[in-house]
Amino acid sequence: MQLSEEINKDSNLAYSFATYKPVLTYKGKCELDFKKSGFDTNIYNILSAADNDSSISDITINTYLSMEEVAGYFLFGVDEGYFEIPDNSQILSIAGFLAGKLRTGEYFMNSGTISESELNSAIENHEQNKENKKFGQSLIELGLITQKQLETILLIKDEAKKRFILDHNDVPEISQEYVKESDTYQKQIEDLKEENNKLKSKLEQLLTMVKRND
Repeated sequence: MQLSEEINKDSNLAYSFATYKPVLTYKGKCELDFKKSGFDTNIYNILSAADNDSSISDITINTYLSMEEVAGYFLFGVDEGYFEIPDNSQILSIAGFLAGKLRTGEYFMNSGTISESELNSAIENHEQNKENKKFGQSLIELGLITQKQLETILLIKDEAKKRFILDHNDVPEISQEYVKESDTYQKQIEDLKEENNKLKSKLEQLLTMVKRND
């Protein structure tokens, strides 16, 4: 319950986007089948994944793209009419922010955290002061967002730039402790095999004796 309370609105939005499953339109299905527009392979891979009921996170992993790149392709698909517009408008907001189409203030406005008038006032105040600081910090100082909200969404954006590719060079080595334990189990197995062979041999001898007696 405590953990649930600590998850803020921005984290939920990121989770919602990662688990969202893009839905192909008829136009999108036709483009996937006939490829008349001649787009790059990534677009058709994403259309194909969506046709297989894959989520954004599934698409990200299976296409070896970053979530930032997938967000851009997803928005392109929506604009072209290949994907249905999500029922949850926040999906488009987080996708726009991750893809770099929405700036920080625009994201918080689209997500409903601040109003358009508050954003305009913040922009005017920021330009008048002309201080060397990020716009997000100005939003905090005006009391429009919290430090945690800004840090969370910037962390999400930073994480979205990463590619999820498992490099065999990054696979950790087995610790010596587990190696020793594995060797112990292997010896036990070999001992059991040897014992089994002895029992098998004795059984065969007994069967031979029984046959002779018959």
